[in-house]
Amino acid sequence: DYLAVMSAGAYGSVMSSNYNGRRKAAEILIDNHEAYLIKKRESFEDLIRGEQIPKESLEL
Repeated sequence: DYLAVMSAGAYGSVMSSNYNGRRKAAEILIDNHEAYLIKKRESFEDLIRGEQIPKESLEL
């Protein structure tokens, strides 16, 4: 599925967040009927990069 947002005002990708664990969307540039991927969608690994869970908290 595709969704085109022609005008987002202040709500462009620079204002996006990972609220509720949502990955950031890919960005596609359309120029003269040609499509260019300019930003890949975040992977789950990108989303959790930097997280550190203490080993002790994982023990039951």
